[in-house]
Amino acid sequence: MTNVLIVLAHPDESSLTHRFAAELNDALTAGGAVTGVADLAAEGFEPRFGTDDHDAFLGRRAVPGDVVLEQKRIDQAEHLFLVFPVYWWSMPALLKGWIDRVFVRGWAFEQPEGGPLRPKLKDLTVHLIPVAGADAEVYRRHGYGASLSTQIDHGIVDYCGAKRGSTTYLYDTDTKSRTDLNEEMRQLAHEITAPLLTPKM
Repeated sequence: MTNVLIVLAHPDESSLTHRFAAELNDALTAGGAVTGVADLAAEGFEPRFGTDDHDAFLGRRAVPGDVVLEQKRIDQAEHLFLVFPVYWWSMPALLKGWIDRVFVRGWAFEQPEGGPLRPKLKDLTVHLIPVAGADAEVYRRHGYGASLSTQIDHGIVDYCGAKRGSTTYLYDTDTKSRTDLNEEMRQLAHEITAPLLTPKM
């Protein structure tokens, strides 16, 4: 049985981000997967890396309880989906803060003093669902897709030793009709999740 955690970062429950996350969840559960949904805005996750986080990083105190709860949710998953709108060619501050606080030394990786980096998330596959206002040609021409891949795939996923999963953009959200976008999201959700639901031989 496949275990999946879907994390989304958008304050508006009627947003395309929420809609896409719901389509993913429906497709996964219909295929027999066990899913969890972390709606960071609705749950009121605190994204600021504060004094307690810094002290935990330095080994002066335990990791904050809200961070431990997020880590436990990820520990139960084989696949992690990050569903987010593209803000200024990056992820929203809420999602970035979640990563800053949750993907920390001791859980996501080890970095002994004077020793080599030891990634710790080798059993996790991370999938990206960026919701983009512009079209695919704009992303290609300006290198925005490559930039996002460098930031997230290389800078976070690879660093922690997780596997790169699918990256699926929902383009043209500023110009397409909601009806067309709903149908596209439904189709993409099935295409993305089908490989995860295929029985392992």
